[in-house]
Amino acid sequence: MLMRKIPSKIANWLASKISGVDIHDFGTTFKAYRSEVIKELSLYGEMHRFIPALLSRSGVRITEIPIKNVVRSEDSSNYGISRTFRVIFDLITLKFLLGYITKPLHFFGRAAMYCILAAVLMDTYILYDKFVYNVPILVAHGPMAGLAAVLLLVRHFHIKDF
Repeated sequence: MLMRKIPSKIANWLASKISGVDIHDFGTTFKAYRSEVIKELSLYGEMHRFIPALLSRSGVRITEIPIKNVVRSEDSSNYGISRTFRVIFDLITLKFLLGYITKPLHFFGRAAMYCILAAVLMDTYILYDKFVYNVPILVAHGPMAGLAAVLLLVRHFHIKDF
């Protein structure tokens, strides 16, 4: 029971913070929606648990109606550590869908900037070592120099190039 309730509470809290929708339980299957709203909704993977978050993005008002859950035996749960990992990946997908679906370059542009920054920092360190201490680059920093070069080049390649 503890291994089910704690991850559930954390996942619900994270989903609430990520989505901005303040509801008690994203995972409950008891939900009601207007048919015209649901017909326009596209779901990916197991994103059904985040329907309130996806709908609120398009301006739908969300109201939670409390229900009384049926008590079940300890051994009848479908939740476990593997489900926790799936929920974590779904939360990452939710964050991407809510934050970047209409502006994906903001996500990929930020990632590219981090790659460039990391490459510049590595190159600065390597060149400092080379010119101040006369350290041979390929002997002392071969893998780091290669990684820095790859990080700088990655932003120039496109999927269609492969």
